[in-house]
Amino acid sequence: MQKPELLAPAGDLEKLQTALRFGADAVYLGTARFGLRALAGNFDPDALRTARDLCRSQGKKIYLTLNAWLRPAEFPDFEALLEELRPLDLDAYIVGDPGVVAAVRRVDPKRALHLSTQANTTSAQGANFWAAAGIGRVNLARELSLDDIRLIRGQTACDLEVFVHGAMCVAWSGRCLLSAALTGREANRGLCAHPCRWRYALMEETRPGEFFPIEEDERGTYLFNSRDLCLVEHLPALVDAGVDSLKIEGRMKSVYYVAAVTRVYRAALDHYLADPAGYRPDPRWRAELDKVSHRPYGTGFLLGGVDAGVHDADSTYIRASDFVGVVRQEQGALAVQGRNRFLPGENLEVIGPNMRTEVFQVGEIQSLEGEILPAGQPNRLVRLNLPAGAQAGDLLRRPVRSEGLS
Repeated sequence: MQKPELLAPAGDLEKLQTALRFGADAVYLGTARFGLRALAGNFDPDALRTARDLCRSQGKKIYLTLNAWLRPAEFPDFEALLEELRPLDLDAYIVGDPGVVAAVRRVDPKRALHLSTQANTTSAQGANFWAAAGIGRVNLARELSLDDIRLIRGQTACDLEVFVHGAMCVAWSGRCLLSAALTGREANRGLCAHPCRWRYALMEETRPGEFFPIEEDERGTYLFNSRDLCLVEHLPALVDAGVDSLKIEGRMKSVYYVAAVTRVYRAALDHYLADPAGYRPDPRWRAELDKVSHRPYGTGFLLGGVDAGVHDADSTYIRASDFVGVVRQEQGALAVQGRNRFLPGENLEVIGPNMRTEVFQVGEIQSLEGEILPAGQPNRLVRLNLPAGAQAGDLLRRPVRSEGLS
């Protein structure tokens, strides 16, 4: 049986390191321009070189997103960037604009190309068209069902990639004009303001300033607010359908999200590949994903559109855990860099790769200089009694609390 790639987001270098440590086979990231996450951490050429070397040292792959749709005046700058990137020898560029494909073929003809989901590929005929243009992998449109994916796999030699987890877009394959129309921030150029998540009301022409709910519901109405995708329980079906790469969405999400989600999908995928006949989903996987900040989960269109509806209650995230800190190696010993305030006496969890999870009670908190502190604070490095199995790169969390410490 083939071993599909697990592909994780890397919004910055810390998230890249976390994705690799928690089980990703490959990462995708962007530069400050020409990608669809202009507000993510992103990488300049020096940071890209560091990222590439880190991936190479671990036998992992690195893909650069260049999937924005360009305007005529931008192509000279884009081609200059391609010249600057060429010596880095990244594993592939993720593209969507046919003009971008042509530019890469002209400037860097040997570079491997992967096609973005925003190219709306919904058939083997479409995949084969792009293959003839030099595309080696196609990220299929998110609107496809499992049966569609199986049919495409049987009729194309392209590598196939699908999203398995993360935020969904109400527009067809993310090709949305709503943000540009309402705010001037263009989604197809990496600046989406997410107006699909806003609450809407009705205003009658002769009564300006009077707003009426569209539904008779005290919660308001959220007409375009998509559920989040979660396919952890359907990985066997995707593997059996011949999918080559399983992609996690979230370059703008936190380090905690990257770690927690990647380790679950790593565990689920490895569990199935090790024993397909005896495979049973582990309830811990879904429970773990429920602890990550998310909107209500669904299976999108994979099962034929049954669970592809909007979430009409509100647009807030469900969050069962607070991200408390990161374990660091400092001056030859472990320390914790705070991300939220925490106190002596609290029960925290340490999470690491391979689903390692340990609960401990915080004892005395000290500065690196040995001063006893009343609490751990965001961004401050402190020492405390970590469990014996804790390692640098582990993360600390606790159940959400109501004291406003999030």
